[in-house]
Amino acid sequence: MGWIIALIVGGVAGWLASMLMNRDASMGIFWNIVVGCIGSLIGNALAGPLFGVQGSVQEFSLTGLIIAFIGAVVLLAIVNLVQRGRVR
Repeated sequence: MGWIIALIVGGVAGWLASMLMNRDASMGIFWNIVVGCIGSLIGNALAGPLFGVQGSVQEFSLTGLIIAFIGAVVLLAIVNLVQRGRVR
């Protein structure tokens, strides 16, 4: 059951991040899920050591969603920088 919740939370976090970073037109639901799940890993890697906060997408929590969203924004900013030469 945890992986289903992880896909849903990852998809929502990836979708919100793609809307913020103006990438929604070029991404489908699959890539939103991928970006959200990888963003969760990035967010936990950054937030854990810096702030002492951990969030999991396998069990729904607002903290996990926020951390996944922040990580997804960081991931999309890196992708935009590589592809377009600018962050946004």
